[in-house]
Amino acid sequence: MNLLASIPSPGSGAIELGPFTIHMYGLSLLAAIGFAIWITGTRWVNRGGDWDLIFRCAVWGVGAGIVGARLYHVITSWNQVPDQWWGPLAIWKGGLGVWGGIAAGCLVGGLIARRSGANVWLLADCLAPGLLVAQAVGRIGNWWNQELYGKATGLPWGLEIDTAHRSFSALDQATYHPTFLYEALWNLLAAVVLVYVVERRFHPRPPGLFALYIVIYSFGRFWIELLRIDPANHVLGLRVNTWISAIVFVVGIVWFVLSQRRGRRSSPETPVGPRMDVPRSRVRSGG
Repeated sequence: MNLLASIPSPGSGAIELGPFTIHMYGLSLLAAIGFAIWITGTRWVNRGGDWDLIFRCAVWGVGAGIVGARLYHVITSWNQVPDQWWGPLAIWKGGLGVWGGIAAGCLVGGLIARRSGANVWLLADCLAPGLLVAQAVGRIGNWWNQELYGKATGLPWGLEIDTAHRSFSALDQATYHPTFLYEALWNLLAAVVLVYVVERRFHPRPPGLFALYIVIYSFGRFWIELLRIDPANHVLGLRVNTWISAIVFVVGIVWFVLSQRRGRRSSPETPVGPRMDVPRSRVRSGG
């Protein structure tokens, strides 16, 4: 009965269309990028910004994010990189670290926005929900690759994993926790909370929403990492990403508190309420 109610995994992570091979992991990433641009751009324009800046930030930020995500994976999971000359470049086989991608993409995108004279912190708050939705969509790629699953489980929503993709510690098990799905649902819930609860009711000063994105995502990632059994390097008995989640969680809380205290002592910032028109001079002020 559990098998009948379980979540199946695709037999292959690629679809053949004549001479072309479409890697579904890459297609999931493209869809994720599209959602991030659309949500961020819509929120930015509603606050008096323009699409041109979003496109320029996306071009440079996405490129930097992919490089940063791959570098993070290569550095923290070097033993999982294919032992071929093309191994460090093989993103179609998975292996993109969210932490490296977000850090590099936001840094480069922020530099582009700052050079354009835009309010970087306001833009960061516009980006936060888009990032959460994008990360949720991107996790579908892990399902196609049969990776990043959790411990064995007999729950009705257990994930079927082919023998070739199973961890050596649980080869005799049939279904596992679908941690990719847990994270996707957590991210979508977090996006709803940020926009419809935090932003609309409490109106935190920029970059308060982005700081809370870091806090909420890191908290979810921490407990999800505790479920995962896919190969990973450990430090003091915990996965590297578990430690990173805990550290970033603390950093996010400190950043949020400091940003709100600084906001109360300084002059009023650009409003962040839904559909509130902002004079162009204010949108392009500060950094």
